[in-house]
Amino acid sequence: MPLHLQPLDNSAELANYKSILIVSCPVCPPVSLASDMDSPFIEFFKHGIKTPAYENYLARIRESLGQRGIKTDVFTSYLPCAATCLWTSGQRKRLLRRAEDCDAALVMGCESARYTVEETLKGTDCDVILAMQLVGITNASLKFEFPLTVKLDNLAQVNANQR
Repeated sequence: MPLHLQPLDNSAELANYKSILIVSCPVCPPVSLASDMDSPFIEFFKHGIKTPAYENYLARIRESLGQRGIKTDVFTSYLPCAATCLWTSGQRKRLLRRAEDCDAALVMGCESARYTVEETLKGTDCDVILAMQLVGITNASLKFEFPLTVKLDNLAQVNANQR
């Protein structure tokens, strides 16, 4: 039951920073972009466990910011829990260390992911900016294809308040 998120256009707001850490939740954002772009969720032999549509989106953000002289890095933590909204204290400490030299943290995730990042970076000079908005819940069946490709099948976007 991943949340369905759509990217926000933060380009004007981000122009004021020199260094941005993109804090990437590896659960809902990749599912959302894979479903929106009708592309594979996982192509293990080509991309490992990363979602091509999402990784390409992150690359475009980094390229756009880099062209404006803004330094970027990406922080993702998979273990012991991938979902940013459920990170352990150890995962949060790693985020705090990675964000020490950044002006802003751009959160690729939901409001709960933003809350995790804000609480973690409280007391620092790193601004937290949400880069996605909740538009519903994704419902799908996982479809496995040769060779080790996972696609989202029978996609439905469910309104969060729908019966």
